[in-house]
Amino acid sequence: MSDEWPSSDPSRLEMVYRPLAESIRRLVDISIRTTADPATVAAAQLKIESAANELSASAQPGPFGVQRAPDGSTIAWGNAVVGLRNPVAPPLVIHREPDGLVWSEFVLGAPYEGPPGHVHGGVCSLILDHVLGATAHQPLRPAYTGTLILRYLRKTELGRPLRAEAHVERVDGAKTFSTGLIADDEGPTVEAEGIFIQPKQPPA
Repeated sequence: MSDEWPSSDPSRLEMVYRPLAESIRRLVDISIRTTADPATVAAAQLKIESAANELSASAQPGPFGVQRAPDGSTIAWGNAVVGLRNPVAPPLVIHREPDGLVWSEFVLGAPYEGPPGHVHGGVCSLILDHVLGATAHQPLRPAYTGTLILRYLRKTELGRPLRAEAHVERVDGAKTFSTGLIADDEGPTVEAEGIFIQPKQPPA
């Protein structure tokens, strides 16, 4: 890469590592669905192990977490829902409207299966926890889940366009009360309500 690497520029890092996460995400999906013969699987496994060994030589200890951009904004690299470098993440792209609505549209494939052909209920919970929580986040002031209640109305299908959205119902001090849902083109599949708490700020 040259002696300028590793870069401290998050946008440059994203250009390098986002495609890696996307390739691994595709590999995970294919590894679930492949019907390759044993010899092909064994050959592929050797290649995967070789790539893992090559990349692990420069791996950081611990989680990669969140990086801060020069403008002070944060970029989630390792987050399980929106992490740009996390192949386990779908990942979701979170949108914020002026009226406070938070939403994301996405499709979930084989790695997120629970009942055959449908999304695991825990994955729905994971997504709604993040989307509802995003309504309470403020710049440099994260909010953490206090309570999350879900109602599963019907099964959420894999491979189908989905939308998750949430909005704030009310704010009481450090607590934000939010509601939201996951829906397909036939309507909601899961509804949720939660309380998200902003911790006290340390004295200046």
